[in-house]
Amino acid sequence: MTIGSHLKEFHGLPAFTFPTAGDTPGTAAPLPAAESVAWRIAVDAYDSEEEWPEAFARFLAAVDGRRVRALIVGAWSDVYEKAPDAVIDALVAARDQLPALRGLFLGDIVMEECEISWIVQGDVSPLLAAFPDLEEFGVRGGNELVFPAVRHERLRALTVETGGLPVAAVRGIAGGDLPALVSLDLWLGTSEYGGDCQASDLAPILAGDRLPSLRRLGLRNSEIQDDICRALASAPVVARLEDLDISMGVLTDDGVTELLSGRPLTHLKSLDLHHNYLGPELRDRLVQTLEAAGVRVDADAGDADSDEEEDGTVWRFVAVGE
Repeated sequence: MTIGSHLKEFHGLPAFTFPTAGDTPGTAAPLPAAESVAWRIAVDAYDSEEEWPEAFARFLAAVDGRRVRALIVGAWSDVYEKAPDAVIDALVAARDQLPALRGLFLGDIVMEECEISWIVQGDVSPLLAAFPDLEEFGVRGGNELVFPAVRHERLRALTVETGGLPVAAVRGIAGGDLPALVSLDLWLGTSEYGGDCQASDLAPILAGDRLPSLRRLGLRNSEIQDDICRALASAPVVARLEDLDISMGVLTDDGVTELLSGRPLTHLKSLDLHHNYLGPELRDRLVQTLEAAGVRVDADAGDADSDEEEDGTVWRFVAVGE
């Protein structure tokens, strides 16, 4: 599986792509009201006619930034080799022009523009510091991603999508002070693409001390999905979750057996573990046990497929890698 389409909506608003410099005059659709959409601003990832800050300047000249509620940063030029420092600087510099901004996504980039594990990122913490009223923040791409521990009073949803999330970033997120955070979604990825954390690095999240408002937790797209389930089995945070997402990873019978033997899951509204490597007997047992308690369960194996070599070595893969 790869990411083949841009965000259709963000922060509860439909996404709308701001016209590029190369759009033919007179062919672009009329601009919607500033507050009615999540504005996607992007340039060509290869051989762009303008840099992202230039496109953003055109946007601010055309749209009333005081009423903008959500922004989606698409591709910047040469995303496969250049961090979005200039993008972040431009956003930070415009903070006073965007007083109503509540949702920000950095890196809505699809495979035709750049594979997820090739997207070069940087230090995203200046964005959280510049927008203290931000309620939702998302970032795609883990290559060189820096995410130190921060305090943010109002952030309610945090999503980090990667094919490999560096351990330093995992520890930074886990060590953050985010009292309003309701939803946390981390794509941890594989060591081949820089995802070098262990389940123990998630301990502050699983303890729940720093995240008193957390109700939805996604720890997914990971090659250590079984280890994560083992840690979740005794994690205090599970008792107050409503939705748990352990999908898209290398999840086997061992991980689910550990999960079922741990803290009760019958209080959940939903459990998502689609794209998995479960045997049919355990899959049926899991679904029947939890659905009988009213839990919505997605245990579809999807396109999860194993490769076995002649020597018996079995290879299993996360949903989104390269």
